[in-house]
Amino acid sequence: MTDMTDVTKTTTTTHHRPVNYARQFERFALLLVWALLIIGFSLAMPNSFFNWGNFSIMFASYAPAALLALAIIVPLTAGDYDLSVGATLTLSASTIGVLNVWQQMPIMLVLVIVLGIGVLVGLIHSLFIIYFRVPSLVVTLGSTSLMSGIVQLITNSSTIGGIDNSLIMAAVGYRFLGIPYAFYYALVAALVMWYIFDYMPLGRRLLFVGRGREVARLNGIAVDKVRVGALVMSAVLASAAGILYAGVLGSADPYSGLNYLLPAFAAAFLGATTIQPGRFNPWGTIVAVYFLATGITGLSMLGIPLWVTNVFNGAALILAVTISQITRGREQSDIG
Repeated sequence: MTDMTDVTKTTTTTHHRPVNYARQFERFALLLVWALLIIGFSLAMPNSFFNWGNFSIMFASYAPAALLALAIIVPLTAGDYDLSVGATLTLSASTIGVLNVWQQMPIMLVLVIVLGIGVLVGLIHSLFIIYFRVPSLVVTLGSTSLMSGIVQLITNSSTIGGIDNSLIMAAVGYRFLGIPYAFYYALVAALVMWYIFDYMPLGRRLLFVGRGREVARLNGIAVDKVRVGALVMSAVLASAAGILYAGVLGSADPYSGLNYLLPAFAAAFLGATTIQPGRFNPWGTIVAVYFLATGITGLSMLGIPLWVTNVFNGAALILAVTISQITRGREQSDIG
């Protein structure tokens, strides 16, 4: 009889567990602010901003930034920084231009080579960061400068147009619900990452390594292998973002890819304040990317000067890290 009473009490306690409304609000606050931002711009520009064509263009044009932000959160979760993702994107897009347009190589072979470049970049980073113990900020900052120089060398510092039409069609030519496929590639990447992060042992290992490498090592996790995998995956995703970038633009620009770096980092940290606050998470990152995209697009359509974009992105990054630190003060977090 006592056992049945205990079970009843446990069941009652479970069923009547109070809902933490503040926590729930925190999870979806950015979505609410995003909705309010859309409403504000729509009221200000009902004809130009609030139409499906505008959102379709925005979703497609920021798909490379979304992939780049997803690339950033993989090593961040494991406790490393990769500042070179923007340069890797630029190198990948420029390689497509040089090999496909100037050297007339088949586009499928070029894409394989580009993804191979991503693997190579990740392995080189791993060599210096993990085996030579050089801080990840130093290594990836140095490789950014190195890859930028290589890009200027192979492209003669010029934009290369005329990329194979099949890549352009695969990125922005074909549409579903009026939105180019580029957007859905980013969504699929987020879906795969979400499944790995939340439901596979690899995701838990990444999280444990990021929160405490010595503790993870004492628990039998191969910390160095996990970090190598994270750095390689980051570079491969950045290369994939370069492929998408070349497909969306139809050309290879040796400079503008680096402009994605600050927005991508801002989105990574801002995304860690929503959906799963206190954790770098794919869905929060996607929401943050398009929240920033909405702000930049709306301000641009209002005729705001170009410098405001940098102010907006920089302020968003500072605010995101600040909110992340506040969140970290209340509960355990893998940020920082």
